[in-house]
Amino acid sequence: MGITTEDLYFKPSLRVINDEQVSRIHAATLEVLERTGIKMTHPRGLEILDGAGAKVENNRVRIPSWMVEDAIAKASHRLVLGNQKGERTVFLEKDNSYFGPSLDCIDYMDPKTHKRMRFTSDHIKATAALCDGLDRFDWCMIIGMADDVPPDIADRVVVRNTLQNCAKPLVFCCKDTNSVKDIYEMGLLLCGGKENFDKAPCLVHYSEPISPLLYYDPAVDKVIFCAENNIPLINFPAPQACGSAPATFAGTIVQGSSESLSGLVLHQLVNPGASFIYGAFTTIMDMKTTIFSYGATELSLMTGAMAQMAQYYQLPFFGTAGATDSKFCDAQAGAEVAFQCLSSAAVGSGLIHDCSSWMDHGSLVSPEFMVLAHDIVDSVHHFMNGIPVTRETLAVDVIDKVGPGGHYLTEKHTMDHFRQIKYSELFDRSIYDKWEKAGGKKFEDRLQALTLKKMEHKPRQLPKEIIKELDKMQASWI
Repeated sequence: MGITTEDLYFKPSLRVINDEQVSRIHAATLEVLERTGIKMTHPRGLEILDGAGAKVENNRVRIPSWMVEDAIAKASHRLVLGNQKGERTVFLEKDNSYFGPSLDCIDYMDPKTHKRMRFTSDHIKATAALCDGLDRFDWCMIIGMADDVPPDIADRVVVRNTLQNCAKPLVFCCKDTNSVKDIYEMGLLLCGGKENFDKAPCLVHYSEPISPLLYYDPAVDKVIFCAENNIPLINFPAPQACGSAPATFAGTIVQGSSESLSGLVLHQLVNPGASFIYGAFTTIMDMKTTIFSYGATELSLMTGAMAQMAQYYQLPFFGTAGATDSKFCDAQAGAEVAFQCLSSAAVGSGLIHDCSSWMDHGSLVSPEFMVLAHDIVDSVHHFMNGIPVTRETLAVDVIDKVGPGGHYLTEKHTMDHFRQIKYSELFDRSIYDKWEKAGGKKFEDRLQALTLKKMEHKPRQLPKEIIKELDKMQASWI
């Protein structure tokens, strides 16, 4: 009897809530926005919402469900990001996943000395160049921190140093619309103008409401400015179960969804169809330590549910995975990263941020941690490719050819397919005697050596005229 020749492919998948739970969370989100609403003091934001049908009273804005549904329907359901060369590299739709590291933070762990120090503008050059050379990272993010630069311009200096050392799409945070304008100007310069930018934006702005349900004026300014200028916007609250959000996971998800969607309503009223990315950093307050946890199991569970809500709304999603509460690249760090990254990819979590660099509950960047997480992300990619079932992969003919008691080492079929197996530069599979004779390097020694090797990567050099223009821009910020 013959076998079918139809090729069959299946991507591994995960669901943490079912369809009925999705429906109830959506209904609860609409109820929160209509009954409780948000607090906003921004005059133009209040005027826009009031004029469109929201109930505004003493800076409390209650948003009818029809306004929320209308904003979801009008928003772009697909966003394609590009690198500085205009190549379309990140396709935010359906259940796609793209991992990206956050490159700056409060502190920096030197990979040579393992000394912890304040993060500076030189460190961003190192982490950005490292990201540029790690091919499983599709994009990157900065929050705008550099201890050696005046706070008023640190956000723009960090962006400038990142863009000069990494060509991948960049998500950026900044303090106000003046900074957004300056960063947008840099993006237009590097990608060749607004027409090219609009085809495949190389920049995405990150902003956030304050949990619970509060918008401060600079955040509203940025929401409006990004909508007006077609700069993709992430509106990303950080509800912390037991602290700034309900202790129940469903309640935290409902609040986070309400906070993100309230920004969508304003955003779409300003410019219907403008690119908006939905999401929330749903995690816990660790009641033992009071920290905002970056490694909690519940973070992954709630983020998975939020990703499913994004798929229900057909909105691009901003996910979280690959961070750790550990202070070092130890077993805890590896376990938390592996669990988060695999679960996020299996659910389908869009732009997955904080992957690989943020340690010690969001206070430390480590190049070694970037290299460790990058290897784990590579394993996740291999896993998510699934098991293609085709006439070739079923291998019935070669099984018959080799027969009982034979071997496959010299078969062409083996030569054609063995490279599909992942071979790590970091993880060791040698037997003990060979490992010992090769120097007996433990994991942390191999990680350090590989990190220093990867940090030798040299990013492409920008043209001198571009550098000169960036210098002029930076001089104007002071």
